[in-house]
Amino acid sequence: MPRRWLRGGHMQTVSSFLLPRRFSLPAPERRLIEVAPGIQVLCHCHWQADRTHPLTIIIVHGLEGSSESQYVRGITQKALAAGMNVIRYNQRNCGGTEELAPVLYHSGLSDDVAAVARELIEKDGISQLALAGFSMGGNLVLKLAGEWGSHGPPQFRAVAACCPALDLAASADALHEPANRLYELYFLFNLRRRMMRKASLFPKHFDVTRMHGMRSLRDFDHQITAFYCGFSGADDYYARASASNVVEKIAVPTLIVHAANDPFIRILPETRRKIAANPNITFVEVRDGGHCAFVGRRNGVDDGFWAESQIVDFLRRLSIDAPILDRASEGSVIRQR
Repeated sequence: MPRRWLRGGHMQTVSSFLLPRRFSLPAPERRLIEVAPGIQVLCHCHWQADRTHPLTIIIVHGLEGSSESQYVRGITQKALAAGMNVIRYNQRNCGGTEELAPVLYHSGLSDDVAAVARELIEKDGISQLALAGFSMGGNLVLKLAGEWGSHGPPQFRAVAACCPALDLAASADALHEPANRLYELYFLFNLRRRMMRKASLFPKHFDVTRMHGMRSLRDFDHQITAFYCGFSGADDYYARASASNVVEKIAVPTLIVHAANDPFIRILPETRRKIAANPNITFVEVRDGGHCAFVGRRNGVDDGFWAESQIVDFLRRLSIDAPILDRASEGSVIRQR
């Protein structure tokens, strides 16, 4: 059940961003991992005493987030308490790493996550791997799971996504709807600021005048993301980077948590059909949860952030056959297996 006074998609979404949360995390191992020649990403690694045996989760944040995002720290705290290793992954340029290379991040860089997974397997000897992602990060981990299909690393056990942007074009256009302009302006402000920072660090690589006249996220992706990341335009970028292209190929136990009243994430009917047809995927759609929020009532067991708990419970069991909705009230979810 949503927390009292926090009903509705916008209320849930905004409150999850503004509500202060306290976390008690051990100091992480700070690690730079090369994901492409000359390109590194920053990971904050939390290890159990024996790092090889427990399940290791790579957590991927959303657009303009980082390893310090509240939902990343929240699920990290829960996973560590459940005895798992946690890798808080920063996408390219995120987490204060703009100076590392003259590149941008985008929703298609699933190969970066794969490179981090390979390093953990080869250098740390982990025996069990899972992926978890939020929003844009949810698209990335589902895309990688679909690309791996049945040929991923033998250590790969499961994937979970919260409000994943599976259909990038539909979600980008939903952000431009009048009711969602506040979110879009927030993203644009931060994307512009990051681009200014990149241009100051690498003036020969980036031209900030390309941002002139931008009014939407689609404009940014057309004029900046596509131009600098090898796409012919926003349409090409969205078409090639969406996990909806490969979701039917996912071959490991998968949990997708979504809210019917998410203000701007849209999952198209064809994508829903692909999800429903894949027996490896459990799709849980809650009627009231907003975007990556799901702020429920607190009790003596947890802090009420329902989606984080569901993902950790699912990964701990590593079986889509076990019941996963023990904290949901009757009638509050739509289940699809």
